[in-house]
Amino acid sequence: MIEFSVNGRIAEIVLNAPERMNALGTEDIAALTEAFEEAGRLAEQGDLRVVLLRAEGRAFSAGRNLKGLEPGAGDTGEYLTDSVVPLMRTMAELPVPIVAAAQGAVLGAGLGVLAAADVAYVAEDATFGSPFGALGLILDCGGHWLFNDRMGYQRTMDLILTGEFFSGADAVAAGLFSRAVPAEDLERFAREKAEAVAAGPALAFQASKRVLGEIRAKSLGFWEALEFESDEQISLASSPDYAEGLAAFQEKRRPVFE
Repeated sequence: MIEFSVNGRIAEIVLNAPERMNALGTEDIAALTEAFEEAGRLAEQGDLRVVLLRAEGRAFSAGRNLKGLEPGAGDTGEYLTDSVVPLMRTMAELPVPIVAAAQGAVLGAGLGVLAAADVAYVAEDATFGSPFGALGLILDCGGHWLFNDRMGYQRTMDLILTGEFFSGADAVAAGLFSRAVPAEDLERFAREKAEAVAAGPALAFQASKRVLGEIRAKSLGFWEALEFESDEQISLASSPDYAEGLAAFQEKRRPVFE
């Protein structure tokens, strides 16, 4: 079950099927996509500044819901092409940042969804891994690209070939996620960070997401990235956020970004 709510300028998307460790079936992926699409509409209207993605229960997600699947049924193409790929694209194209928090088991499709967030805070004792080898399959949800980009070739292949699990602390040390915190502090910590983003310069944060997205999508070299970055900065220099930030700096007060 996917829950969507809005509190002020923060949208919250919650994986809430703890009885099946938030395993993601086709309907769940579709609901996740719809939730992010709604967040995108609110962001375009200026009513939203950040999305907090989290899960209830002892796991963030155990991966794809395999209950009732039959080998050779031919539904994998539908699951990936019609469900997973649109979700990954929607998350990447969302104009505002996605801050995620993950506890417990984070496997398979759940690992891919978490890695697609802009910022991911994980419990120190969370468990990450790629169980695909045991099924005779490979990483999906863009896992090959995401993990190679963040951890490098050998660490990615080690994750794939051994199928061994590693902790949240190890995942952060490997460069896969943002920060690891004690499990009991995770939700509070992530919520505080989301609130700080919501109070920050929305236009600047959105611009940075666009710059990094362009660099990754087009493999930009330094000078191409510098030009794109400069164009965004020039645009921001005439924004109300910059006027407020500069005034606050000169007046030695905290800025209030509207």
